[in-house]
Amino acid sequence: MSDNNNPFGGQFGGNSGQYTTSVQYGGAEPAKSVSGPALGPAPGAAPAAGELIKDTTTAAFAADVIQESRKQPVLVDFWAPWCGPCKQLTPQLEKAVKAAGGKVKLVKMNIDDHPSIPGQLGIQSIPAVIAFKDGQPVDGFMGAIPESQVAEFITKVGGKGNGAPPVAEALAAAAEAHAAGDAQTAADIYDAILAQAPETIEAIAGLGELLFEAGDSEGAEALLATAPEAKKDAPQLAALRARMTLAAEAAALGNPAEFEQRLAANPGDHQARFDLAMVQNARGDRHAAADNLLAIIKADRTWNEDGARAQLLKLFEAWGMTDEATLAARRKLSSLLFS
Repeated sequence: MSDNNNPFGGQFGGNSGQYTTSVQYGGAEPAKSVSGPALGPAPGAAPAAGELIKDTTTAAFAADVIQESRKQPVLVDFWAPWCGPCKQLTPQLEKAVKAAGGKVKLVKMNIDDHPSIPGQLGIQSIPAVIAFKDGQPVDGFMGAIPESQVAEFITKVGGKGNGAPPVAEALAAAAEAHAAGDAQTAADIYDAILAQAPETIEAIAGLGELLFEAGDSEGAEALLATAPEAKKDAPQLAALRARMTLAAEAAALGNPAEFEQRLAANPGDHQARFDLAMVQNARGDRHAAADNLLAIIKADRTWNEDGARAQLLKLFEAWGMTDEATLAARRKLSSLLFS
């Protein structure tokens, strides 16, 4: 994508005069970059592997995960014997946890033998990894991600080291630019990454998200179609597709004022609350959308065959497991289910 046909050129005013990060990927040394440090062993003797990695059960989950996470972060790997990607991811997790030298622990749960906890936490596909700190889920990802990303995730959860691969640096800088509201800089960085490494799923998803947010759904769809066939179902791409689908569904619902009026007249109108949540999500008010669905779950789990909970899990997928709204709503959902 050249500067001439960059869909973000001129569309966003850009904040490059205020935003300090600039990245030149695949060329000269950047003036400033955001580094996601590489994984390295902690100083001193590392704990034995048996102390860092273990299997757990439903009965032992509270002790192995909830209580243990009050001492140091605990990663929970939800897997099953029939899951091919799990067989790829679990050895990478074990290797990275050992290399982290005690910064995190790994607990593995076979969902076939112990389905209740993953079901209550809304785990719909595996492999899924959720990080717990201080007794609460704080981060996570789904799918068999590359080994470098496993390392980055563990350093993010367990503590930082030094240095990062160039692509990781560029992706981190693009994410920072996006979060700061500088869509032009983020788009330029993603564009540069894809020029050098066109199969980088994170860059495809990141640029696709920017296109979608700019109102160019067709452009986002076209970009998603460029993903390698073997990676078309990657979690990052699936999340964006889910978000686009939800937005299209919400657009067909109409004016949210109608649902608010119906709720004012009858707070028990679950369909109105459900539809309002969909519109709120489309408008970016994720916390309000989640709270409305949680209100339905609290009032009547059986409504529409547990439809509110099913829809909330779809929102989690669309928002991403690390999104603040996902983590907050997942904690509230856990409280409802376990109370």
